Amino acid sequence: MSVPTVLVLPLPAQGHINPMMILSQRLAENGCNIIFVNNEFIHKKVLSSMGNQEGGVNRQSRIKLVSMPDGLGSDADRNNFREVFVSIKKNIPAMLEKLIEDLRLKDGIIVSCVVADSAMAGALKIASKIGIKGVVLYPASAAMLALDCSIPKLIDDGIIDSNGLPVTQKTFQLSPSFPHMDTGSIWWAKGVDSVFGNVIFNNVVDAMQTLELTEWWLCNSTPDLEPQALSYVPKLLPIGPLLRSYDDNQGVSERSLGQFLEEDLSCVHLAHFDKKQFTELALGLELTNRPFLWVVRQDSSSHEFKGNQGKIVEWAPQQKVLSHPAIACFVSHCGWNSTIEGLSNGVPFLCWPCFGDQFFNKTYICDELKVGLEFDLDENGLISREEIKVKVDKVLSDENIRSNSHVLKEKLLNTIKDGGRSCENINKFIKWLKELKI
Repeated sequence: MSVPTVLVLPLPAQGHINPMMILSQRLAENGCNIIFVNNEFIHKKVLSSMGNQEGGVNRQSRIKLVSMPDGLGSDADRNNFREVFVSIKKNIPAMLEKLIEDLRLKDGIIVSCVVADSAMAGALKIASKIGIKGVVLYPASAAMLALDCSIPKLIDDGIIDSNGLPVTQKTFQLSPSFPHMDTGSIWWAKGVDSVFGNVIFNNVVDAMQTLELTEWWLCNSTPDLEPQALSYVPKLLPIGPLLRSYDDNQGVSERSLGQFLEEDLSCVHLAHFDKKQFTELALGLELTNRPFLWVVRQDSSSHEFKGNQGKIVEWAPQQKVLSHPAIACFVSHCGWNSTIEGLSNGVPFLCWPCFGDQFFNKTYICDELKVGLEFDLDENGLISREEIKVKVDKVLSDENIRSNSHVLKEKLLNTIKDGGRSCENINKFIKWLKELKI
């Protein structure tokens, strides 16, 4: 079998880079060479977080970190995700083709496969054009991919219009066995303005058409977690939960690989609060009279609040924190990475979704899996300090939620052990990679 070189291309956002990097580490551990591509802005942040100014993790690593331009001018605001996303989508075909050619001519590296984030699926057209096999990793839940695949049906059924916007407020099912969704589950129209929502929707439509070019559709899920969704999209290969390793023998570079700490959106912060909501959360935590760990971004006003029993930090290794036996519940925005990490550690959820797929994940956590509770808004549209205390007390005293959490944790961890379903699936994928003709 040959040694494959896999070019991995995530969307330049922390929640997308994380699962792509964890998959890359699994492939590297099994003898694959990885070219992990970020735009230049994110690439510099990743290297800075590692204290590493080189392209590789270390001399022995099979993972090589490289960058390519995002197409924006030097004075552009790289923290404006909309601007970055639109530019990358426009410029990636030419830039990726040039990168692959430069790797061949300058470094003697022949790329045998491209693994692209579904949001970067346009890269697979380039791979197909130049004769390279393509694979997609869907970083959200299998249910959201099922929704994406159903766009023509949603239009025909009058759920959304041709721009992806909900036509009416109602619940619907993708199939009789599928969990009920409502129009609030249509993630590309949730929590963003209509203009950017339309950009995202069109990208999803393009991505679904491009998937037909790919050999494999990978997802960070399991049949134990999403049986209906995986049955609805049978081509999906579940390889989750994709969990970061915290081996004490690893160096700092390996442990932090792929993290750009100061903007780690995968941690416990709950998006951008106005001052009133921040105050209610702070006082609610104080009101619970319980110890807490609060991860809050540096640019927040949070440091005005210290609390008597809590600790506020700017970044934390979320998965490692969640595995600690002292953690009794997880106040989460319900992004899919955080959902997977919380479920894999058997931690009950208190759900505070902000945008996109987080609202469906919240419903799934609370109503289908029954491992968490959601917060309710008051008449001012805020989650009050009293509501926070009530829900903390309730989730910690609910034996059914705790039991459900522990049962699901065991199922998820068993699937990635030797002989488990996800372990076998990723081994099957690696075998295919090694059989590729270069």
